[in-house]
Amino acid sequence: MSTHLKIDFVSDVACPWCAVGLYALQQALVNVQGDISTELHFQPFELNPGMGPEGQDLSEHLTQKYGSTPQEQARIRETITARGREVGFAFNPDGRGRVWNTFDAHRLLAWAEGQGEGAQLRLKQALLAAYHGRAEHIADKSVLLAAVREAGLDEVAANEVLDMNAYADKVRAVERLYQQAGVHSVPAIIINDKHLISGGQPAAVFEQALRQIAAQTAWDADE
Repeated sequence: MSTHLKIDFVSDVACPWCAVGLYALQQALVNVQGDISTELHFQPFELNPGMGPEGQDLSEHLTQKYGSTPQEQARIRETITARGREVGFAFNPDGRGRVWNTFDAHRLLAWAEGQGEGAQLRLKQALLAAYHGRAEHIADKSVLLAAVREAGLDEVAANEVLDMNAYADKVRAVERLYQQAGVHSVPAIIINDKHLISGGQPAAVFEQALRQIAAQTAWDADE
């Protein structure tokens, strides 16, 4: 009998390590099939909630926010690209180009959670591919709706979500919840509301952690 785990994947579409972490986690989930069953939920976190509609040049943004040089940024991009290749995610070799506001992407992900099994995951993958794989303008409505189509979801309904500012309050409330719980960097992977795995870990690290948590969960249930 398999142990069931709830997984909350707290992340931002703008975060390249979140793409690495998600695809590594998916590899781990394949490896534990039969032993562990899971339900995966994507929770919002904005790295740049104050980013304006004009966006910002990526290199300028990273220098301003972290003090990194273009050379350091290039090295980090090489590392991230290699890690992505290991888990099956293809980053744009030239990077994202610009940093954009991701609030509308999070509103669509909140909507997608109610659109059937696997819908939220498919949309998350489509959004990551658009932003990090093709360097598209992730705050642009046409790009968002293209991701909805790629995920096989209802484009008309998604368009209404965007036009009506639906799920805005929910996204902000969930963001506050995780911030108050101490989540200040992503990806943050929270298992059964109490076990935290931080960062874009390799698949083997995720697998080991999931097996340990599942074993402890089964032990606690038997007591």
